[in-house]
Amino acid sequence: MELSVSRQSVGGVPVVAVSGEVDVYSAPALKESLTELLQSGVNTVVVDLSDVAFLDSTGLGALVEARAATTDSGGSLPLVCSHERILKLFTITGLDGVFSIHPTVDEAVQSLSA
Repeated sequence: MELSVSRQSVGGVPVVAVSGEVDVYSAPALKESLTELLQSGVNTVVVDLSDVAFLDSTGLGALVEARAATTDSGGSLPLVCSHERILKLFTITGLDGVFSIHPTVDEAVQSLSA
């Protein structure tokens, strides 16, 4: 399953929707997409992982790097995920305490104004 990354805006907040498998081969494409967006001056991005079937440590690394970049610029990188298998990966690695993870894009966007 190939990786697909698309961008949209919800409530004025950029949302990067990711689908497919994020692994050692496809993670660089995700990283590049997030880096381009952050270099354009955006400091807060919602990453929607709802359609991600597989995520490995390389994919987690790309998300951690993007989160560090948003935090350094005063923004944030909330994630959207409701798949138990993917959520378990965040729990096992302790990253569930680092990332703000929400079940829907709307909830992630709302969390930014809270």
